[in-house]
Amino acid sequence: METAMQLKPRHRPFCCSVKGHVKILRLVVTATSMTFFIIAQAPEPYIVITGFEVTVILFFIILYIFRLDRMMKWLFWPLLDIINSIVTTLFMVIVSVLALIPETTTWTIFGGVFGLITAVCCLADGILLYRKLLFNPSGPYQKKPVHDREVF
Repeated sequence: METAMQLKPRHRPFCCSVKGHVKILRLVVTATSMTFFIIAQAPEPYIVITGFEVTVILFFIILYIFRLDRMMKWLFWPLLDIINSIVTTLFMVIVSVLALIPETTTWTIFGGVFGLITAVCCLADGILLYRKLLFNPSGPYQKKPVHDREVF
């Protein structure tokens, strides 16, 4: 029996998508790195930078879970997310290398290693976002297939 009204396919929830899994993994690894830095009583910039990154990642997760990016169309969120991934990668590599270079406590070394893992997660997140924009742009500059273009 077929109904006259077809239901719209539901969107996959953010937490169940690959992008959501990568963001949540990034949040967990960054928070773990920050926790290790706090336990080791590492220099304050290490704690502040990782704490700031935890806050920003949490902001993006909340933004995507409640689909606020769809409501606030005046800002191109995927581009901001890519820029954040690049900046976070740079900061976490610098902080992690600085934490691993001197002979420090074991907890600081753990924080540095988890910081490097965070940098890898940020790269993965940035690549996923870039591929989404490249193959499925959702902004004002949408690509049109070749067969849809007008020929003069």
